[in-house]
Amino acid sequence: MLNYDAVKNWDFGPIVQTYTQRDSMLYALGLGIGADAVASGELRYVYEKDLCTVPTMATVLGSPGFWWRDARTGVDWVKLVHGEQAIRVFKPLPTAATIVAHNRVMSITDKGAGRGAIAVIKREIREQSSGELLAEVVHGSFLRGEGGYSVNSDGGSAAPSDPGPPALPAPPDGAPHLEVELATLEQQALIYRLSGDYNPLHADPDVARAAGFKRPILHGLCTYGMAAHAVLRVVTAYDAARLRSFAVRFTSPVFPGETIRFQLWERDSASFHLRARVDARDVVVLNNGLVELV
Repeated sequence: MLNYDAVKNWDFGPIVQTYTQRDSMLYALGLGIGADAVASGELRYVYEKDLCTVPTMATVLGSPGFWWRDARTGVDWVKLVHGEQAIRVFKPLPTAATIVAHNRVMSITDKGAGRGAIAVIKREIREQSSGELLAEVVHGSFLRGEGGYSVNSDGGSAAPSDPGPPALPAPPDGAPHLEVELATLEQQALIYRLSGDYNPLHADPDVARAAGFKRPILHGLCTYGMAAHAVLRVVTAYDAARLRSFAVRFTSPVFPGETIRFQLWERDSASFHLRARVDARDVVVLNNGLVELV
């Protein structure tokens, strides 16, 4: 069972990471960018000439890794899935840099027996040489096996349960203003994991089956990055500097090889609601997305 005190006070320490232009290009390739090899917009993220960095690469910088597997957390890590994700970008990410990241567990919320728990971790990413703040990353984990951790068997309180994060706004009724379909590769999870997320759920069929999936699933953060790619393609003409913030809820896994349809509703001149679907299974895989531009 989840150890609230250990998790809430987890000491990640400062994480220093150096990444190169090759890492920036590999991240973009892991999202499927470059599938249109002659599109200048896509090439600027996967070819060193006039290279740019996809803003959502912030999600893989300064990560503490799959720390939930540490026995001190008390968590059944096999049942952990990504719940929500948000970034706020203060400055376009350099194509190569050394960064310093500080991670902190913001809240742990017990949703009740059989309903899981939610843990929210916030990361601040700064460029090491200047100390300048580049981005903030907020990661919500859904701990499917930890519901009821805060209550004793006799009904009394066993551990604190923090207030949950505020709800993201739902897309409006009616047809979206913009849509774009992006295909995933059968091997996409195996490419994306090379950017740092080595959770075996995305590579090992035995682990995937133990978690209740018929086969390895795509990383939620890969689907998230693909959503950012959709925004770059149909809204910003591949101008990464325009993306200021992006938050989304994960509602269903994507299996490598599937095609995702991204839907956007314009809120105003600088923001959009977002939803993503896999039509082949008639499922919504991302929902309550909120994109803010400059």
